[in-house]
Amino acid sequence: MSAGQGSAGNVLAAICSFFIPGLGQLVQGRFWIALVMFVLAAILWIVWLGWIIHLWSILDAAMFKPKQ
Repeated sequence: MSAGQGSAGNVLAAICSFFIPGLGQLVQGRFWIALVMFVLAAILWIVWLGWIIHLWSILDAAMFKPKQ
């Protein structure tokens, strides 16, 4: 049985991304998107727009559905 949207793994990943953008994607094993989320959020927080990437990171982790 694979973890799908709304699974406990996705909830944990979303919580991780809430604290550090990209951490949830890293927990899910998606290294490159995790790196992109983290770097974009870090760069954009300088001009107070990092919250956009931060929210995107949380939603992406929560709604991730692995390919079968």
